[in-house]
Amino acid sequence: MLFSMNEIHETVRMIEEEHLDIRTVTLGVSLLAAPKRPVEALCQYLYDHISMRAGRLVETAGLIEDQYGIPIVNKRISMTPISLVCEGLESIDEYVAVAKVLDKVASDVGVDYIAGYSALVHKGATSGDRLLMDSIPRALAATSRVCSSVNLASTRSGINMDCVRDMGRIIKELAGLTPHASGCARLVVFSNVPEDNPFIAGAFHGVGEPDAVINVGVSGPGVVLAAIRRLKKAGSSIDLLQLAEAIKKMAFKITRAGELIGREVAKILGDPVSFGIVDLSLAPTPVVGDSVADIIEAMGIEAVGAPGTTAALSMLVDAVKKGGTMASSSVGGLSGAFIPVSEDAGMVAGALRGSLSLAKLEAMTAVCSVGLDMVAVPGDTPAETISGIIADELAIGVVNNKTTAVRILPVPDTKPGDVVDLGGLLGQLVIMPVPEYSCAEFIGLKGRIPPPITSVKN
Repeated sequence: MLFSMNEIHETVRMIEEEHLDIRTVTLGVSLLAAPKRPVEALCQYLYDHISMRAGRLVETAGLIEDQYGIPIVNKRISMTPISLVCEGLESIDEYVAVAKVLDKVASDVGVDYIAGYSALVHKGATSGDRLLMDSIPRALAATSRVCSSVNLASTRSGINMDCVRDMGRIIKELAGLTPHASGCARLVVFSNVPEDNPFIAGAFHGVGEPDAVINVGVSGPGVVLAAIRRLKKAGSSIDLLQLAEAIKKMAFKITRAGELIGREVAKILGDPVSFGIVDLSLAPTPVVGDSVADIIEAMGIEAVGAPGTTAALSMLVDAVKKGGTMASSSVGGLSGAFIPVSEDAGMVAGALRGSLSLAKLEAMTAVCSVGLDMVAVPGDTPAETISGIIADELAIGVVNNKTTAVRILPVPDTKPGDVVDLGGLLGQLVIMPVPEYSCAEFIGLKGRIPPPITSVKN
């Protein structure tokens, strides 16, 4: 990849002034060759194999960071879904033992998180899937770097409502085992989950992926925000096409930088590691000026959540994807814009002022790149209500043939309007009110919501 001097100078400015960074370099590792039993042999294989593949990841990312001057915020590992690897295990205790080994190897190689403590149950669950799901509360409570995900639905198969019901209970149990429900920040449920997503908590290494691959997550809300502000400051009146064009140009530049970093990391790590994809999602942080909500407000919405918010977000996501796919033929993952409430200072402000509600967030998820993310609700919210929130979000994904997800934190001993500070990238949780009416009878029905007619495409 060749960069002009103008591109280099502009990239330096975006890093220094507009919060441009590589949000994550994630090494995907296949574990399909792992022995099934005994559990001691499995654990030893997991530690040795992941250590061998990822032992130089942090060092290599540091070298590239120094060489190009682009901050790499997180270094992570994603794995083959552990439910596939551990199908022969027979107890929750054995699954928890595996989680502890994964936590240890992540700590020893120096990565921030290791993801893939996951199950794919969109059409049905095996005994191993159910053991993994039931082990999630204990596994995440006993670890600090392990991240878990469960795919509960797809456009081709519909929604597995039995597992949706189970996940409401599991999320409640996990919330009670970790301070301020913080363990729930490492657990996400999906519809139409992608196999190459580098972002936490939903990353895993899909069965269609090679032995080892580098996937890069790029983030630049501050860059896009600055571009919009420069366009408006120019003085002349602007229209929506000009606004979209400005966003596309910034997405193009951000993606170019991300692919460069990913290819360089893969090159240094060497065979069998290859470069995979760039996920060009705008991923906000609690830092002021690094907010998707601020972008929406800069586009002319008085407060995020006001009428027009969903349309503005839709335009933003579309422009980001168009600019990114023009810049690279290796765009993948989720790609678009994240709207995690606690991790975005502007979204936190919207939740505090009341312009942003759970219902409005759900509407916005129809056009964003994921779904209800880092949403906090009172700890006494019934498990069936949490399952109902999940089912609603998955239905949006299934019908629209897109990825949707839920990362929800029922925080014990809180009420609507309370604020809980988790610190770091997790930010501030604003406890949001939940409708008081019950969906328990519906959630109690067994079986699967059938796929939509649009799924019949062959």
